[in-house]
Amino acid sequence: MSEYQVINPATGAVVRSYPGHDDAQASRLIKQTHQVWQRWKQTDFAERSEKMRAAGKLLRERASRYAELMALEMGKPLKQGETEIEKCAATCDYYAEHAQHFLRSEPIETEARKSYVAYRPLGVVLAVMPWNFPFWQVFRFVAPALMAGNAGVLKHASNVPGCALAIEDVLHDAGFPDGLFRTLLIGSKQVEKVLDHDEIVAATLTGSVGAGKAIAALAGARLKKTVLELGGSDPYLILEDADLDQAAEICVSSRLINSGQSCIAAKRFIVLDQVHDAFVERFVANMQKKKLGDPMAPDTEVGPQARSDLRDELHQQVQQSVQKGARCVLGGEVPEGVGAYYPPTVLVDVKPGMPAHDDELFGPVASIIRARDEAEAIQIANGTVFGLGAAVFTRDQLRGQRIAEREIEAGCCFVNALVKSDPRLPFGGLRHSGYGRELSQHGIREFVNAKTVYVA
Repeated sequence: MSEYQVINPATGAVVRSYPGHDDAQASRLIKQTHQVWQRWKQTDFAERSEKMRAAGKLLRERASRYAELMALEMGKPLKQGETEIEKCAATCDYYAEHAQHFLRSEPIETEARKSYVAYRPLGVVLAVMPWNFPFWQVFRFVAPALMAGNAGVLKHASNVPGCALAIEDVLHDAGFPDGLFRTLLIGSKQVEKVLDHDEIVAATLTGSVGAGKAIAALAGARLKKTVLELGGSDPYLILEDADLDQAAEICVSSRLINSGQSCIAAKRFIVLDQVHDAFVERFVANMQKKKLGDPMAPDTEVGPQARSDLRDELHQQVQQSVQKGARCVLGGEVPEGVGAYYPPTVLVDVKPGMPAHDDELFGPVASIIRARDEAEAIQIANGTVFGLGAAVFTRDQLRGQRIAEREIEAGCCFVNALVKSDPRLPFGGLRHSGYGRELSQHGIREFVNAKTVYVA
């Protein structure tokens, strides 16, 4: 049986170990969850809503405790952790209120006495989730899934076992049936055997492109539906008529979300030539102000990276980009001492062929790219294998809206604002950023059977 160690990324110290589940234990838990689901699928929306609202209430009551847990396991600054828990609670409330409306039967006029589409639950869904938002990534799946009448089993990232078990506790304490949602403490190599179970009807994954391809292949071979939310290399376009002070402040905030470890954090800043130098000056000044430090300290804005190996990989990408001609105008050096820290870093003169241009840099590193005009900026923005989020900064709202809607190839595009997920809006990407949608009405309908009912 495997053991999962929690290593504090701020200190490198092992703080706790959790025993894992072997294949037989995982199989037993999956079968139990399926049995519980057989009863849960018959519940009405009123009962589901009551329990989901209770889950939101418990999350708010335990927000400081869970923020500390995230800081300990993956280095999230405390204030950001509390914000994450509030977002989870708000999503519980949102689906408790709207799920019945989203899944109402839809009458269809045919020659029948009655014909309509009914939305029925599928069954037990496997969720494979990452460490960077250890509560939010799970709740944006589990809130709509349970409200739709499904059940879930979670394979969380191996460095956040405490968060995984805490989510199970919240749902249990909120009154959901014991076993309806289960955390499986298993390794990646065990996922294939989980998908072999007939009781598992679908899978959702948030993670790397490689992990997404693996899950898609395994599930596809078993004819099981998947929803994938993968990486991103989000472009932010700063046009010549942008409010540079506003743009620089928003862009820095986006780049440093979760210490830069977010799929929808701004990655590439594509700046028109006329305002390039002025924007860089403001951007660097804002980055310099951000406090790097202990995630448990209340004034910390940038914590450590989640693991030392991830920090080292990020630094290698920076070094390779500099070797190929990028200029580092801020940061770019691994701090001395313990902890997986990496400073806010700014690279300019970034061009194709550099990791800072072509790859996803998952940390507090900004890549600034110069463009001649709007057309070239759009071309650069779309010149990526990813397609998750994007943003446009301009004083001309209609211009920004046109570019956002018609020109940028991404799952979402914001104008004069940072990209963020919201339970009211669909969330997901294109190409190597995945497929399917989470959140909103679109998200809750991903894992239901749109069933035609025809009464002659």
